[in-house]
Amino acid sequence: MKAKWLSLPLFIKHANRIFSTVLPTYRVSLHLSPLRKEDIFINMTSEMKAPYIASSLQLCRIMRPDDANIAGNVHGGNILKMIEEAGCIVSTRHCNTQNEDRCMAALVRVEKTEFLYPLFIGEVAHATAEITFTSQHSLEVQVKVMAENILTGAKKLVNRAVLWYVPCSLQNVDKVMEVPPIKYDSGEQEEEGRKRYEAQKTERLKTKERIEEVVPPPSKPEKHTVGFSQSSLIHLVGPSDCTLHDYVHGGHLGNTKSTVMGLVHSTFSSGGRHTTGVTMKLMDEVAGIVAARHCNTNIVTASVDAINFHRKIQKGCIVTVTGRLTFVSNKSMEIEVLVDACSLVDAEKVSYRAVSAFFTFISLDRFGKAQPVPPLKVSGEEEQRRYDEGQTRYLHNKAKRLAEKEGKQ
Repeated sequence: MKAKWLSLPLFIKHANRIFSTVLPTYRVSLHLSPLRKEDIFINMTSEMKAPYIASSLQLCRIMRPDDANIAGNVHGGNILKMIEEAGCIVSTRHCNTQNEDRCMAALVRVEKTEFLYPLFIGEVAHATAEITFTSQHSLEVQVKVMAENILTGAKKLVNRAVLWYVPCSLQNVDKVMEVPPIKYDSGEQEEEGRKRYEAQKTERLKTKERIEEVVPPPSKPEKHTVGFSQSSLIHLVGPSDCTLHDYVHGGHLGNTKSTVMGLVHSTFSSGGRHTTGVTMKLMDEVAGIVAARHCNTNIVTASVDAINFHRKIQKGCIVTVTGRLTFVSNKSMEIEVLVDACSLVDAEKVSYRAVSAFFTFISLDRFGKAQPVPPLKVSGEEEQRRYDEGQTRYLHNKAKRLAEKEGKQ
């Protein structure tokens, strides 16, 4: 690589431009020393992209009464929204450290979100997001949420999640930007990240291939069937749901299908792209309705598996969020949640699948302990197929948890 010698005045010009890009909130100025300008040179190399230190971020917020669910604990959807916000901020900051078009990180997949312990009103949530892998056009962000009791000082890990983002140009939302590489502690760390990247990429392609139509439930479904608890939420995407480019930012079957109707509102930021955190909160609400209808008890989110954001949702679209039970074990329920969107003003009114995910809920007794849930009554080949696939996922996740537990001992 050919070295390039710059005189100090030219170096100052470039350095100020770099500082204004990386640290826009700080005023940086460089001054000449008493030495003559022509006697001072800086050795720089051209066409070099050095790895960046992995970015991290922490968001802190006290949980208020309006964050609560009907049981009085913090709503799982609010936690998902906070996790997505932390991931979006750290990804967007990292992708704008290079001197190219400005961009905004868009969420494309939530790999896994685990709800380890409940978060209570009055506690402070600390969401820490860290970039753990970068490919040419995507980033992996791992987020952990700690709950702090500000009266006693006690802290505990309540949530952890893995999210994938891609940077989209602010000039052209369909243009995916390159991601600045990060510096890894070891080659093994980079290789493990690459394996996770290839695995999620393969899974996303499989998910796109198996997009299914949502079948309306029967008029009088039998209790504890897929149709009994199936639920849907119909939502009109407004400006307050969006961030950039007028798009939504991408955050119980059998007798368990639900539909809720409402108007979606979230935070608006220069243009109008619907926030993914808001979408995930709506999905969690619908999944909770499905779980509650099936077991008729207090329920909580246990985990969220593989939220895939297939297509963008634009301001003015009507979104239908539908949840249906796919599998029930002794103490848990898997709910598939599907988000379909169509334009309110488009003449053709073509609906498309925007998001899909699987949520796992558990039923709680009056002491807050997990209790058995009613078995799911399935009928027909499609319901049986989805049940068998859900059982496979359940057994796989159970084996993975046991392996991780044994590895820690």
